[in-house]
Amino acid sequence: MNATVAPVLQRLNQIILGKDAQLRLVLACLLARGHLLIEDIPGMGKTTLALALARVLGLHFQRVQFTSDLLPADILGVSVFETATSAFRFVPGPIFSQLVLADEVNRASPKTQSALLEAMEERQVTAEGDTRALPEPFFVIATQNPSYQLGTFPLPESQLDRFLMRLSLGYPSPDAERQLLLERERRDLLDELQPVLQPAELLDLQQQVRGVRTAPALVDYILALVQRTRELPGLRQGLSPRAGLGLRRAAQAWAFIEGRSGVIPEDVQAVFAAVVGHRLVMSAEREGAATSAEDILAQVAIP
Repeated sequence: MNATVAPVLQRLNQIILGKDAQLRLVLACLLARGHLLIEDIPGMGKTTLALALARVLGLHFQRVQFTSDLLPADILGVSVFETATSAFRFVPGPIFSQLVLADEVNRASPKTQSALLEAMEERQVTAEGDTRALPEPFFVIATQNPSYQLGTFPLPESQLDRFLMRLSLGYPSPDAERQLLLERERRDLLDELQPVLQPAELLDLQQQVRGVRTAPALVDYILALVQRTRELPGLRQGLSPRAGLGLRRAAQAWAFIEGRSGVIPEDVQAVFAAVVGHRLVMSAEREGAATSAEDILAQVAIP
């Protein structure tokens, strides 16, 4: 494993027990300059994970609780009139942070959800006619409750496509849950967490990830996977070019975490489900067709 990333993962594993695979995906998403969507039932440690990540990486953190009455200005910011200067002054919203937790994002209205689109894609915010750059690094972690729970608004495809990865933490193993019950509260341990990296060092790591070599044969493998999703009768629509680019970046980040200078097919396979699972739009007319990420991997030969 990469010597710089290993201490980060070690600290995170002390807070989120028994979820090493998911934590590696979270780090890969961040190193690939992507955004993360975590879908799970309440109480699974989603907020704790975001807090731990911000502490370990030394990032400025803001949490936004999404509710049905939340307005876009509550996220982006608003101009206030100052009588002393007889002018308006823009007060930045919580989006102007290095790590933003959009908690229960699918409980807000579609209008409020759309306030994140420009920020996540362009890393800037246009408010009241002015465009303002967001800080670097910039990372959004959004959590959402399962769609069957009351008071949720499904995220549209355009919003889902802004997230590089979607994952679920799931229930802990019996041993991890027993350790969780015996030890101190996770929030108490969070207060003692010290940064392992600084934002400038994280930016340097993200730049190194871009330099991880992707051989032409590996690019052909990614293209074959993307093309396969466009051919399957069980899918209403396949992966977009943006998804293919995200898959390559995520594979580069996974290879970097593993300490390799080049991407191998196993790196693509490791991140494939997290990158494409939320982008595969199923066709209701062709039930029973192979539509899962695992099925697609099994159908495409490794070069």
